[in-house]
Parts: sequence; C-alpha cells; structure tokens
Amino acid sequence: MSEVGMSFDLDKLEKIVAERASAPPDQSYTAKLKAQGMERAAKKLGEEAVEAVIAAVSGNREELVKESADILYHLLVVLHLGQVSVQDVMEELARRTGQSGLQEKASRPKD
Repeated sequence: MSEVGMSFDLDKLEKIVAERASAPPDQSYTAKLKAQGMERAAKKLGEEAVEAVIAAVSGNREELVKESADILYHLLVVLHLGQVSVQDVMEELARRTGQSGLQEKASRPKD
C-alpha cells in the first residue's frame, strides 16, 4: 500500500472537502458543487454510484476503485452540504452493529 493510502482516511477527506468548499467556485470543484447546491451535488453522487455499479457488474476492478473514490468524495460533499459529519455516520453504523442487518432493517418504520 502506498504512503498516501496508509495515511489517508475519511476524516482527512472530510477536512479537505470543508476547506475547499470555502474557496471561490472558480478555484475549486468542491466549491463549484457547493455553489450549485444540494440537488446538483446529490445528482453527481448518484451518477458516480451508477458508474460504480457498471464497473462492478463488468468486473472491472480498476474502474471500480476509481468510481468508488468518486462516490466517497461526492458523498462527503453531500454530507458537508447537509451538515452531517463523518462522525455522525460512524455513530449510526456503530449503533447498527449491535444487531444483525436483518433485525435492524425489520426495526425500521414501514413507509
């Protein structure tokens, strides 16, 4: 694993997204997405998810890695815009680990 891979995590990416979101939109893609609003950022997240699905189904590991990185980045932009931290998400995941996925899903309110 590269040095970058060993020292890079979602907390660092979250900080980078927050820093870049405050830059002028003509100087940062993150700031440009922020300026375009939640709807655009969420659509980009969805587009990247579809691309990752295509890479997964086609068995293209290299593209799956790249598209997964795009998903994580765009997810953190959406979380930033929604004022949700990575820690908030980790706490929810920790809460869910106390029960099986099937039990957790069954406990959700029915729509």
